[in-house]
Amino acid sequence: MRKFLSVLLAMAMVLSLTVTGFAIEDTATTREPEVMTEEATMAGKTVILHTNDVHGAIEGYAYITALKADYEAKGAEVILVDAGDYSQGKTYVSVTKGADAVTMMNAAGYDVVTLGNHEFDYGYAQLKENMSKAKFKVVCADVFNEDGTPIFDASYTYTTKTGVKVGFFGMETPETQTKANPALIKGLTFTTDDAFTKAAADQVAALKDADVVICLAHLGIDAESAPYRSTDLYAAVKGIDFIIDGHSHTVMTKGEKGEPIQSTGTAFANIGVIVIDNATKKIESNSLFEIKEDTAKDETVSAAAKTIVDRVNAEYGVVFAKSEVTLNGAKAPNGNRDSETNNGDLITDAMLWKVMQNKEGLTVDADHVVAITNGGGIRAAIKPGDVTKKDINTVLPFGNTVAVIYVTGAELLEALEASTYSLPIGGFPQVAGINYTLHTGKAYDKNDATYPNSTYYGPKSINRVSINSINGKEFKADDTYAVVTNDFVAVGGDSYYAFAAATAKFDTGVPLDEAVMEYVTKELKGVIGKQYAAPQGRITIYNPFKDVKTTAWYFDPMIHLYESGIINGTSATTYAPNDTLTWTAALKLLLVSNGDLKAADATGADWSKNTIAKAAELGLVAADLDGAKAISRLEFCQVAAKLNKLAESKTESKFTDCADGYVMALVDAKVIDGMTATTFEPDASLTRAQIAKIIYQLNLIEK
Repeated sequence: MRKFLSVLLAMAMVLSLTVTGFAIEDTATTREPEVMTEEATMAGKTVILHTNDVHGAIEGYAYITALKADYEAKGAEVILVDAGDYSQGKTYVSVTKGADAVTMMNAAGYDVVTLGNHEFDYGYAQLKENMSKAKFKVVCADVFNEDGTPIFDASYTYTTKTGVKVGFFGMETPETQTKANPALIKGLTFTTDDAFTKAAADQVAALKDADVVICLAHLGIDAESAPYRSTDLYAAVKGIDFIIDGHSHTVMTKGEKGEPIQSTGTAFANIGVIVIDNATKKIESNSLFEIKEDTAKDETVSAAAKTIVDRVNAEYGVVFAKSEVTLNGAKAPNGNRDSETNNGDLITDAMLWKVMQNKEGLTVDADHVVAITNGGGIRAAIKPGDVTKKDINTVLPFGNTVAVIYVTGAELLEALEASTYSLPIGGFPQVAGINYTLHTGKAYDKNDATYPNSTYYGPKSINRVSINSINGKEFKADDTYAVVTNDFVAVGGDSYYAFAAATAKFDTGVPLDEAVMEYVTKELKGVIGKQYAAPQGRITIYNPFKDVKTTAWYFDPMIHLYESGIINGTSATTYAPNDTLTWTAALKLLLVSNGDLKAADATGADWSKNTIAKAAELGLVAADLDGAKAISRLEFCQVAAKLNKLAESKTESKFTDCADGYVMALVDAKVIDGMTATTFEPDASLTRAQIAKIIYQLNLIEK
């Protein structure tokens, strides 16, 4: 791997760039189950219906109950399972701290579930209380009490009426230890490293008598979750027949490498369907059932949901303000987990305002007081029009309180660096009183070990973030600053371990959602106005080019290569992403990035001649190549694959217009993809945007 890329950033970037080398995202195939006619039969089949990341969308339980009844009417035995994160999200479950999620899952008739990180939002004691009322089995193999026992049964074997034994075990993301309030999960151990895979392997062994072994995983496939993703688990542990996954809200029926992993998205966008043949006792198919407006509902379960909805709406549905703007509730791109948002500005302004109402309680001057909240804690948008308490609670569903910590400027800078180590990230700092710049193109310089009780690595040096000012004044690393934040971040939640060791801290006890409502009511006079129409310029994502958006699919690789001296703009302020490249221009970038052409030889009057000569020496081109000709996508792929010693792939091409073995070798290596799902456009000219992404991905390949 090239030295200019840090190992951590390389891992994060190769997995987080969802738009692939040339144009589109290559997502796993999503397909509905075969539509059954009235004459169709499911006799002799066991059907597993599954959900994940419901997040309080309780009306959806009526859909899965009706679907279960439909399959049963066709002769199938049906098992209902869930892969976690049902206790938090919408107000309908958060106001009872997850208890009404259990109520609805009981009503729907769930059989086996595992835990998501949000099951711990209200603390372990509340989780145990909720689950004491569950009529379903809870499995979790990798979270342990202080005495070393699992907090719930690690696994469970469901035996069907026909004798098919389906073994389920649960795996919870280790990220929970930083995504849940540490004070509320004290004493629990979330396994990491070898203990994580051992926990899964032990359950596979324990379920050796099961006909089918299924992992209910709340792991996901997000880059920031590595190496504890469902794909990582499947690669490391043998004997898992299927993984029902959650956490990343992904819609997929298989992993990138064809792994038997399925996930339904979130909030009942789909219901997962797995069919087992009772005769062979093997999984014969898996698919997704898409919920539509006309999808059948179970009336009894629907009525139970309506009772909860009506009760919450009566209490929380009172209008207290109006909004003239849409407040951004997106994750990414251009959302709360990768950039400044107007929602983040409003919330941090409210936090800061609330504490400053009693500033006499602070030990620093007002110009040393700032506010930070984690972007992952902002869960919804607010639309123009009436604003209710329920709206605010939906945006901020965790029940957090406003807290204050005292840190040095150096500790504040460390927290910002760690919380932006890759994008998108739940810890992304939305701020008030701070103006900072983030260099996404610079590699995160991580420490050799993670923070204690965390999956995050602290920074060895400050490389990506610079604080431009604090309340309009010079930032000083040695000064003490009061940081107004939420109680989760204050104790080191997400990637904010630097705050865990704060010299002093106190919790105001004021719920965060109430602080926002009070700010809107009193300070804004009940109107979220045009001052929040757009982000206020507190966070700058470094970008020297006026013709490139920071949300562009090629931005991160382009800016990384630019800051590494590999790629230049066409001017000081333009990159010209859609310009095409000549053979010599493309070869120069390829050879320089690979270390085969010295910078001195790639500049000056003879750079073209030197480039062709070096490429010819390496056997990539003929010595008499006309370097002024435009290079096609196919031609560049062939040269790039040969330079990187990639043999022609025998993988069957998914493209209707290209079956070249070198192209498929790069596809296999996750370097490139097609212009569409089925076309590569091999004869089209290569653009500057495309080559930035390709070269970056090439440098992630282990040489």
